[in-house]
Amino acid sequence: MVWFYLLSGIFLGWSLGTNDAANVFGTAVATKMVKFRTAAIIGSIFVIIGAVISGAGAAHTLGKLGAVNALSGSFTVALAAAVTVAAMTKMGLPVSTTQAIVGAIVGWDFFAGALIDTDALTKIVSTWVLNPIITAIFSYILYKGTMFLLKHVKIHLLDLDMYTRILLILIGAFGAYSLGANNIANVMGVFVTANPFKDLNLFYILHLSGTQVLFLIGGLAIALGIFTYSYKVMKTVGKSIFKLSPLSALIVVLAESLVLFMFASESLAKLLISLHLPPLPLVPISSSQAVVGGVIGIGIAKGGGRAINLSVLNKIALGWVFTPLSSGIISFFALFFMQNVFQQKVYTPVRYAITRSCENKLKTENLWDPQLNTVKDSVFNSARDFKYTLLLKLKINKKLTERIIHYAEVYPLKVDNKKVDKLDIGWFGKDRILALKKLESTIFLHKWQLVDTLSKISPSWRYKKGTSLARLYNRALKKRYEKLFIELKVPYDSIYETIKNEI
Repeated sequence: MVWFYLLSGIFLGWSLGTNDAANVFGTAVATKMVKFRTAAIIGSIFVIIGAVISGAGAAHTLGKLGAVNALSGSFTVALAAAVTVAAMTKMGLPVSTTQAIVGAIVGWDFFAGALIDTDALTKIVSTWVLNPIITAIFSYILYKGTMFLLKHVKIHLLDLDMYTRILLILIGAFGAYSLGANNIANVMGVFVTANPFKDLNLFYILHLSGTQVLFLIGGLAIALGIFTYSYKVMKTVGKSIFKLSPLSALIVVLAESLVLFMFASESLAKLLISLHLPPLPLVPISSSQAVVGGVIGIGIAKGGGRAINLSVLNKIALGWVFTPLSSGIISFFALFFMQNVFQQKVYTPVRYAITRSCENKLKTENLWDPQLNTVKDSVFNSARDFKYTLLLKLKINKKLTERIIHYAEVYPLKVDNKKVDKLDIGWFGKDRILALKKLESTIFLHKWQLVDTLSKISPSWRYKKGTSLARLYNRALKKRYEKLFIELKVPYDSIYETIKNEI
């Protein structure tokens, strides 16, 4: 059943390969500078490497938008996005797989009664505007700079042709790596929370985490899509919007690759923080939008945009608007059928309760509202129901409501030293592992309880304040906590009596 559920993610990966991944070499193939077979082989290899090595950053942000916590739910969400992308691809449109999966996840959020992380959604949606604009600017600057250089450096036309072909392949490989790192979140991000795979050691040489195994499968699916059905979209991008020369194609691929890399690189984000600069959000962005922006940038640089085919551009833009809407609607109704017709569990309810521990925490931070006494004996089966009660029935203000919801989320955890021994001591650190082992068999009903307890036991589990380096440290520590929450989580029913005594 695990492999059956993953089929929709594999289908989505194939769809991404036919559409988004094709854009890395689309302009090169359309200008006949690189053979399709060569582009497909190089693109496949590097998209897999990028997905496995650097796919975690963008996947994390997508997970915040909606933590799909049941395999059948992940299957349905990925299937809704894949159907949308496949339909758009059939029409020859370079549709955004990012928009398709975001729309499908929002559909799941509505169906499951989960709160939509507005910060994560704002970050992702903002890139739908920024992505083509930034790529167009890069493309414009790179084109002008290249033309200036060629005027002052004498290169024979045959040599220029050879250099262009080589650079198209090299930059295409970099673009495929960046695409795998950025867009694997679209393919397998919805399966991360419900990931069925364990860590894997290949011949005691290569260690892959459970998430990396998942990303490897997604990368292989993308590669299959590149080989089987990507040529049609390459022609749309490379020829229909604006007729590109081989050198222009090179610049478009470079601009697109740089933008994809910028929004996927955790190393770049760490560097910017260390330089006291704001980091770019690590979010999955659309390679289709990037390449369209790059082509527009070239069109403007060459002739002020007069030769750009606006009718094709309008058709593409229309596809970008309808993609998330269509995907969201399909996802919502597909989830309904999966749950009510096929009797599949498409989400695990996330419960909320004002436990005694939660009450004490709210009082300690001066957040307690006497009206909460009226719901102390209640357990809410969704964030939406709980938020509705706090805002509309108890008339508690929005800011306080958000804090209450955060502290009231019931996320059962139990420290088990057998599980702790399986954690990567090199990544967590010896001090953190030893602190964890001191809590053997301890049960926590809320995530913040474990954080507070560990921070008291060991300084290595405490968040820091102050400098930009502290922000970098805190980001890494937060990832360790999130990994810990996944590993130590236990079923709600297994500690029902503990929960009952706390309410």
